[in-house]
Amino acid sequence: MAQLLAGFRDRTDAPALIDERGATSWRDFDDRVNRLIHVLRAHGVAPGERIAMLSGNRREIFEVYAAVAHCGVFVVPVNWHFAADEVAYVVSNSGSRLVIVEPDHVPGAAGVEVPLLLFGDTYEDALADAPDDEPPEQTAGGVMFYTSGTTGRPKGVTSSAFPTGLPPTFYAQIAAGVTGLGVPPQGRTLLCGPGYHSAQWALSFFPLVGGSSVVVQRRFDPAETLELIDRHQVTNVHLVPTQFVRLLRLPEADKAAFSGRSLEVVLHGAAPCSPDVKRQMIEWWGPKITEYYGATEGGFVSLIDSETWLDHPGSVGRPLPAMDVRIVTDDGAPAEVGQPGVIHVRNISGADFEYLGEPEKTAQAHSLAGYFTLGDIGYLDADGFLYLSDRRIDMIISGGVNIYPAEIEGVLAAHPSVVDAAVFGIPDEEYGERVHATVQLAPGAEWGEQQKAELAAYLRSRLAGYKVPKDWAVIDEMPRSDAGKLLKAPLRAPYWEHTGRSI
Repeated sequence: MAQLLAGFRDRTDAPALIDERGATSWRDFDDRVNRLIHVLRAHGVAPGERIAMLSGNRREIFEVYAAVAHCGVFVVPVNWHFAADEVAYVVSNSGSRLVIVEPDHVPGAAGVEVPLLLFGDTYEDALADAPDDEPPEQTAGGVMFYTSGTTGRPKGVTSSAFPTGLPPTFYAQIAAGVTGLGVPPQGRTLLCGPGYHSAQWALSFFPLVGGSSVVVQRRFDPAETLELIDRHQVTNVHLVPTQFVRLLRLPEADKAAFSGRSLEVVLHGAAPCSPDVKRQMIEWWGPKITEYYGATEGGFVSLIDSETWLDHPGSVGRPLPAMDVRIVTDDGAPAEVGQPGVIHVRNISGADFEYLGEPEKTAQAHSLAGYFTLGDIGYLDADGFLYLSDRRIDMIISGGVNIYPAEIEGVLAAHPSVVDAAVFGIPDEEYGERVHATVQLAPGAEWGEQQKAELAAYLRSRLAGYKVPKDWAVIDEMPRSDAGKLLKAPLRAPYWEHTGRSI
């Protein structure tokens, strides 16, 4: 029996995983994980090596996450929005030996040069042919996520929080830690966001390891989400602010029919949340909503529950006991209470990260010895509560997804109709921010719907669809400094005036 699942022998026929196609019992889950470990070993994937997974939300992704956690392998979840070129880059850059692919996303794997294993008949045949005995020499593997890069391609995050060579039961210790976030042991989790995202993985896989059944929603649909929570008596769920907005916009009849009595905690993060939206959610669902601040690189940094947030609106909470937070001003000095500066974080356990094959970018993220920074600007108040006020790095967060303009600008600049381009985020009521592009056209190029559609199609063929600008503007000459640096501030400022926020 897979070591992490050994504690659930008395629940063998109860559902471990539920999705739109059916359910997998704890007994079958254990059996399938054991068989998948044998399949990976038969493909020659050794401990310490990587595989990739390109799939939407379905029960089988948890079989992959559990299998690698038992055989020393690391899985790279690939954003299924990525264009084929982006997928191929991540697979190649990560050194993945195998890609597990959902049939719907096979076109996205067109440029991949390693073997594919398809969910469905191919995957089921492979499991059926594999031995059903417990694999020997089980060791903990893990997950390596890719984050979008400030310049160029995404970066793989390798974390020392997941050391190799430990027994799989190491994960059970981490799973026990999620109870500190309010997640009940052996409850029922709803996954309603993309399973390739680090927070969605952590807040569904760790509860699963702790004995929570997981209900897997294919894609977020607000009315269906409410129905699933009540039907399956869901105890915990992770949401992002965009999902809050969509839930609040449901017809009153849908909202009135929702009970939500089973819910114990609703965790949210990944993007700034409008205080008005958050107050409305607390009024509707009660004081069950807990916000966190964190990142793929460093995990959860701070936490704040509903009651505390109402007393400290806008805060993302006090740093967790394992996290030491320092605010540093532009001149490198420690910030005073209430003074904004760059947020630096240190995990007192010693856990840290590197960007795979990117020593310079790793060093940039560790500009303060012993600490890392993601470039966020914020401050600590007199009571030790952390507030976010801006972002130093050139990043857009749209619907909880990080988007880096430099990547989009680089593709736009290669189009023959474009001389220069500036991409930045502008306010959006639902998504928080949406992608805007201001372009300087080449001589002879004329702006209109045809040109805009051509540029959008050009980008979409090379980048994930969510990176394609939703808004466009044309300018005669792009503002640049004497040194040639693009000056986005004067382009961006008019869109943010009178919004009361800068991110």
